[in-house]
Amino acid sequence: MIAEKEGVSEECIMLGPGSTDLLEKLAITRFQHGGNIVSADPSYMSVMNTAQAMGGNWKPVPLAADYSHDLAGMISAIDNETRLVYVCNPNNPTGSITNAAALKKFCIDASARVPVFVDEAYLEFLEKPETQTMVNLVAEGRDVIVARTFSKIHGMAGLRIGYIVATPERIESITSKVRSTMGLCVTSLKGAIASMKETDFLGQCKAQNTECRTYVTSEITKLGYNPIPSFTSFMIFPIEMDGKVFMKSMYDEGVGIRAYEMYDKSWCRVSMGTHEELEYFVETFKKSHQSLNKPILCLQQFKLPFRFY
Repeated sequence: MIAEKEGVSEECIMLGPGSTDLLEKLAITRFQHGGNIVSADPSYMSVMNTAQAMGGNWKPVPLAADYSHDLAGMISAIDNETRLVYVCNPNNPTGSITNAAALKKFCIDASARVPVFVDEAYLEFLEKPETQTMVNLVAEGRDVIVARTFSKIHGMAGLRIGYIVATPERIESITSKVRSTMGLCVTSLKGAIASMKETDFLGQCKAQNTECRTYVTSEITKLGYNPIPSFTSFMIFPIEMDGKVFMKSMYDEGVGIRAYEMYDKSWCRVSMGTHEELEYFVETFKKSHQSLNKPILCLQQFKLPFRFY
């Protein structure tokens, strides 16, 4: 089913208990003898953390001013010690997106020198995701690895199932060193099969996510905050309060969010849920906002690298 959906042979598909598991397995096989990994900063840190744990080095490239990947900077960062390039698009934790045409050219150029891993965990929240994916580069035989997950739009994070699309040679280079489907269970497989068939439900999920994200963005902006434009199932914005104190105050009201300290600034990241849940988030957030007696400031661009977990 997956191979047919992605337009590749079955030999190009590798299943695993979530795409993060596959990210880490690739890092284990690529950084056994050191080397470096090139990625944006900030980005999803799982593969970079594993690479460094294996003895590799991370070469971070700050995001551009519009929060897209600095592709020129990333291609320049590749050297003889580079073992992998990682791209998360749409990006996590910013929710921002990089132009598909520019990214495709980057992948073609970079993959001629080193494998390129494109994490598309949030791709299906985009309009016409089939025009945004890099999976067709695998069909062309390029050394590009594309990750997908059932944790996001399918809502199956607790069941742990995902996959990568890569050339048979690249997949064999992983499975010759680590097990691939050992961590899967029949419950996850049956759930994924059923969800792939429910295209109407997935469409409803996307529509509801967009509606809720638009609502929250509007409400937060009215309060003077400036969220990063998001193309995912979450949004993030800077807040003028201590992150740990803020998070506890929200949890005490029954609202689960995540708070980050980045560049001496606190940020709130909230995931989308039902409209009723987001209304409650906004109501609760307004209480925290109203307790402030100082102006809200917006961080316009990143100055220093940070580590996102």
